[in-house]
Amino acid sequence: MAASKPIEPGAGSGLPRWQLALLVGTPIVLGVGAAYLWSRSRGRSTSRGKEQPSERNEERKTPEGSEQDNMSPLDKAQAAKNRGNKYFKAGKYEQAIQCYTEAITVCPKEQKSDLSTFYQNRAAAYEQQAKWTEVVEDCSQAVEMNPRYIKALFRRARALERLDNKKECLEDVTAVCILEAFQNQQSMLLADKVLKQLGKEKAKEKYKNREPLMPSPQFIKSYFSSFTDDIISQPLQKGEKKDEDKDKEGEAAEVTESSGYLKAKQYMEEENYDKIISECTKEIESKGRHTAEALLLRATFYLLIGNATAAQPDLDRVINMQDANVKLRANALIKRGSMYMQQQQPQLSTQDFNMAAEIDPKNADVYHHRGQLKILLDQVEEAVADFDECILLRPDSALAQAQKCFALYRQAYTGNSPSQVQTAMDGFEDVIRRFPKCAEGYALYAQALTDQQQFGKADEMYDKCIELEPDNATTYVHKGLLQLQWKQDLDMGLDLISKAIEIDNKCDFAYETMGTIEVQRGNLDKAIDMFNKAINLAKSEMEMAHLYSLCDAAYAQTEVARKYGLKPPTL
Repeated sequence: MAASKPIEPGAGSGLPRWQLALLVGTPIVLGVGAAYLWSRSRGRSTSRGKEQPSERNEERKTPEGSEQDNMSPLDKAQAAKNRGNKYFKAGKYEQAIQCYTEAITVCPKEQKSDLSTFYQNRAAAYEQQAKWTEVVEDCSQAVEMNPRYIKALFRRARALERLDNKKECLEDVTAVCILEAFQNQQSMLLADKVLKQLGKEKAKEKYKNREPLMPSPQFIKSYFSSFTDDIISQPLQKGEKKDEDKDKEGEAAEVTESSGYLKAKQYMEEENYDKIISECTKEIESKGRHTAEALLLRATFYLLIGNATAAQPDLDRVINMQDANVKLRANALIKRGSMYMQQQQPQLSTQDFNMAAEIDPKNADVYHHRGQLKILLDQVEEAVADFDECILLRPDSALAQAQKCFALYRQAYTGNSPSQVQTAMDGFEDVIRRFPKCAEGYALYAQALTDQQQFGKADEMYDKCIELEPDNATTYVHKGLLQLQWKQDLDMGLDLISKAIEIDNKCDFAYETMGTIEVQRGNLDKAIDMFNKAINLAKSEMEMAHLYSLCDAAYAQTEVARKYGLKPPTL
């Protein structure tokens, strides 16, 4: 997950979100939903707490008797508002509401600024009584008279959230975020919360009814290349069918003909991936000699097409087969552990990886993939120990060497240790010197170089990746993002990301990145189209929820622009 090759099916970009954000860096403010997250850590925190009613006009001493009779209607309204404010501060909300109502009634209709304040104040009192419908109604009156009234928009957003009207809540809080230049912690947090809720709800429904989709051949090959002790991904051994012939003798021809697993393996070599699940099913239903292998291979392809529900029973069966080859069981545990991590169940994930290490302690894949899990859990020291164990078992594992360097680099970078950063950078140089054919080494080094603002050298590293793996679309996306950060060259960046889509029209990472950039350019309709394409390609419910959040945020911005003429700054 730390790099362009995924640890698990459904890893999409193969990059954790924090890493993508770091890679994009500052000239691109990751707009829409991501902008909320980007700004949240940078913006100053403003405490709203329990808000007091607005005091827009200087509070005056309320006249009594005949003096009040001679007051103008506006002065009478202001006096009623002032009385209401005193009641509000004393916690007497019913009396405050009566005063604000009086102010609204006597105030001249052309005094829109004052009227909007009175409505907003009454909404504040209704809010204290948890009368959310009344809050929305009064805030709507205030906003109608003053469309950029931040306090009324935010109060209405909170009330709409309480009424479970997430769509309109998101529009209001988006307007607030834009008016506040994404600088207020509370509005940012509400936007983030609502986006996540909307994303999860929509993804749950969409994922349940989605059509399974086979990823690109490049994605599948990258996935299998991250395993070295995986029996099912090894090519058919010469004479494998003949051995079976010897075992079955008289039934040889019939068994060879009906061995679904061997056919599935043949289809793998031919990259005819769509037929693998059905052939594995034949092997399983006929209780053939390769049932365990067929279950694991079928589960793997269920994961690759994003069907974790179908994959889990197959993985469970293999794990519980005490007489099965231990490498099959360990591989099933790795894949189930990765699946659990994708489902945000890190405890179950850790249990599976630990069990795999217990039953097959000499399996390098266990430590390699557990190391990647530890990086995601920010347990960098443990990750490095796992990569070391993997390297000890397989000194030629270039992937583990590169990812160990990346783990050490992240630790040094986040710990702000320049000397350790330099040691990690030297480590990358050593990896690419010893493993010049490992694209992953160049890709991870490029990301570290980008952090260090060594853009020219990072660009060279991406070129090396492309030379080694010209069909890997994610590298073109990373190189495109680099052009934006380095040269602010939008056209070149977009050309490279378009090239990624041309190479692999199933690269959800490319569509998502293109959508994010289009948001920054103010092309919201195009951004929404890109996000929707990525949603249809998402390989997990979690990934889909994230993409829906981006799409909903972009849509909310189109509505805010339409209603209030508000747009965030564009590139």
